[in-house]
Amino acid sequence: MSDSFLYTTPLDPRAKPLIDELIHEYDSRYGNYFNEEGAKAELNRYPPEAFAEPHGNFILLLRDGETIGGGAFMRLDDQTAEFKRIWTRSDLRRQGLARALLVELEAQAARQGYSRIYLTTGFRQPEAVGLYLNYGYTALFDQSVDPEIYKSLPFEKDIRHLAVSETFQRDVRVAQRA
Repeated sequence: MSDSFLYTTPLDPRAKPLIDELIHEYDSRYGNYFNEEGAKAELNRYPPEAFAEPHGNFILLLRDGETIGGGAFMRLDDQTAEFKRIWTRSDLRRQGLARALLVELEAQAARQGYSRIYLTTGFRQPEAVGLYLNYGYTALFDQSVDPEIYKSLPFEKDIRHLAVSETFQRDVRVAQRA
């Protein structure tokens, strides 16, 4: 069993299982709560170019060539990447795959010059809330209140330390070659 990350676009045919499952999951949790047209309209709200370099990126997590998860980010402002579409296949959850995706997305966002992450999740996704809180994200909402009043739950994380680490690692590689 071999897991790997593939940097690609939302138009890649290997992204279809991820997008299809996202639509199914969001529709089953929210129906048309956020949008009359359901999750598909929300996922199509952003053009594929929003998730392309130099300002964004789209990754798939593959296991033996099969899509098992993925995620993306786009530019929110000069310092901030907004994470979107973080997903793992429902039958493979609780294996640390979402955390691995977060680590990879954060590292790539830092490599592309971002120092802050912003993301939102829905109020009917307590497992996502738990993941973000346990992985160092700060909730930008009052956690003591029923999350349904907010609908969309925002989080942020400072990743400046990753940029420093990435620069240090690059400098070490250059020094080793000299």
